[in-house]
Amino acid sequence: MSNFHVELKKVVDDSYDVQIGSGLTGQLMEDLQNGLAGKVNKFAVITDSIVEPLYARPIASALREAGYSCDIFVFPEGEQSKVRRTKEIIEDAMLEKGYRRDCCVIAVGGGVVSDLAGFLAGTFGRGVPFINYATTLLAAADAAIGGKTAVDTPLATNLIGLFHQPLKVYVDISTWKSLPKKQMVNGLAETIKHGCLGDMELFEYLEKNVDKIFDCDDKACTYISERNCAVKYEVVMRDEKEKSLREILNLGHTVGRAIETVSDYRLLHGEAVAIGMAAQVRLGCECGYLTEDERDRVIALHQKCGLPVNIPTYIDKEALVRKLYTDKKVRDGKLRFVFQKGIGDVMTFGDDIYARPVAEDEIRRILLKM
Repeated sequence: MSNFHVELKKVVDDSYDVQIGSGLTGQLMEDLQNGLAGKVNKFAVITDSIVEPLYARPIASALREAGYSCDIFVFPEGEQSKVRRTKEIIEDAMLEKGYRRDCCVIAVGGGVVSDLAGFLAGTFGRGVPFINYATTLLAAADAAIGGKTAVDTPLATNLIGLFHQPLKVYVDISTWKSLPKKQMVNGLAETIKHGCLGDMELFEYLEKNVDKIFDCDDKACTYISERNCAVKYEVVMRDEKEKSLREILNLGHTVGRAIETVSDYRLLHGEAVAIGMAAQVRLGCECGYLTEDERDRVIALHQKCGLPVNIPTYIDKEALVRKLYTDKKVRDGKLRFVFQKGIGDVMTFGDDIYARPVAEDEIRRILLKM
């Protein structure tokens, strides 16, 4: 018998910048020419069918004008496309066009695009660099920051994926002006969540300035983008791989992700998370984690933003309860919830423990009232 020890200690610096501004295509080109992607000169621009003519084509044109080789890979818009089959189709198309390990992926779009393209980049050629160019408030608030990438399956959302950090994130708030109001509303849910779990000032700002955000006021949109980044950074910096603390970013998502799936994606992600947040504060209030006034303020802010706070009548609530068990926080078959502590903080349940078991009957009772 023999033993050969393979020692592979690594020190990896995955730091990156998040640039917030308007019309950032020129900045992207300047960064690439200054070595952002190293010596790479072949770029796969991955986007969806809505974003492709608006922003992906201009970025691809700018890349070609700068002397780079690039192709656009487009998939149908919507959460239904965030599946393994879509990833496979794009991978095969990239291989057919000669893409290998010497390429870089640029994700241009919202949360679905950044999740899917980031996952693809993390596995293509056993990992190639990628850049996020976020064109929605939802992507700016959530999916474009933190390095979590994944696809959905019929049984669960976001359980097939990996952590793969981008080279840089561009939050182009000028693109928000092309979004329908429904998509702006969708993105505000994750911003409210950040206020609830870690930024009382952001929460109060939203209470007073929602109309400015809907009007795409540069100052207001820049402010919420910066606060979103700050909240996520404080969490991700301390727990990049979601071993404990990073679970708090799933506030409202236990019910939210389940209802999104059970609705067959008739509900947008933010709409589903808003309902999940309403369930969380209702149960949290009963447990003494926040007051009735704080509960009502959270629900009222969602309503002010045009987000739903009750379960649509077409949802089978028992099917919803069963779907809760596909949540990634489940341990040993037990449901676990993150709860906010008042507004601007989260509950802790021991050293480095940020979620607690919730009995099925507890959450069923809350859901039946909604």
